Amino acid sequence: MKLLVTGGAGYVGSVCAAHLLEAGHEVVVLDDLSTGHRDAVPSDATFVEAELGAGAGEVLAAGGFDGVLHFAARSLVGESVTEPEKYWSGNVLASFRLLEAIREHAVPRLVFSSTAATYGEPDRVPIPESAPTLPTNPYGASKLAIDHMITSYATAHGVAATSLRYFNVAGAHVAGDVHLGERHAVETHLIPLVLQVAAGTRESISIFGDDWPTPDGTCVRDYIHVDDLADAHLLALQHATAGRHDVYNLGSGHGFSVLEVVEACRAVTGHPIPAVLTPRRAGDPAVLVAASDRAAEQLGWKPSRTELQRIVADAWEFARGR
Repeated sequence: MKLLVTGGAGYVGSVCAAHLLEAGHEVVVLDDLSTGHRDAVPSDATFVEAELGAGAGEVLAAGGFDGVLHFAARSLVGESVTEPEKYWSGNVLASFRLLEAIREHAVPRLVFSSTAATYGEPDRVPIPESAPTLPTNPYGASKLAIDHMITSYATAHGVAATSLRYFNVAGAHVAGDVHLGERHAVETHLIPLVLQVAAGTRESISIFGDDWPTPDGTCVRDYIHVDDLADAHLLALQHATAGRHDVYNLGSGHGFSVLEVVEACRAVTGHPIPAVLTPRRAGDPAVLVAASDRAAEQLGWKPSRTELQRIVADAWEFARGR
């Protein structure tokens, strides 16, 4: 298939682009490099540097595209609270323009990078797709708004659409000379932050509360290896059905606490990694774990790289090789 990958110079987008190429697909990456990295774009992909809103239409006008995988987005929760306009414009409005280009040029498939942030603070875990969608910040709200738009385009215009709601993506794609992983200008994810301590670029890691209702008192999250995530995108392309918008949670179904993550990083790196206990952060749920039964049943997807030390080891190999 000939596929457009928006945001393909970013973390998840670049890894998925690499998997698509390995599977024999033709890939065009569209990215404005505002947060992505040119050297993360796989060498066998065609690269177009442009903003999503204007660039997608120009690329798709060339014709012959079998699908779009849409990763391009702003994704900083804190920034979305203080500067929500960037999220309504950069996420929602730009995605609307992408959907219009998909409709105009009759592209049959769309896979969208959604998020567990659409659920907000869940009333039960593991979280199924039927859980109420009550996002607690503009970032999650913007992703949910895009999901709603996609549903309407699938229904009205026959697009075969899939939204994949990620939980905590981690790890790195390490295949021969290809190393793709997390390198955000503003890092907010736990595993790379802990590894920064091991690498000597951060003095310690903060633990936000040890009195949560969890086995060791620290927050629990569901970590999914980025390569498992990429596998799900290929399966979503294969199983997409015209006129339908399917939504799938992607997680391992098992949670690891903050302390377990820190200990895994200590074991992998051999570094003591000092940890500093600080007060709870407002709005942090105690436990976020995915119910991914629907993806298993309908896509045939099951994560295979679920060991925490494996996830950390791949992230550490990438971090050391930078």
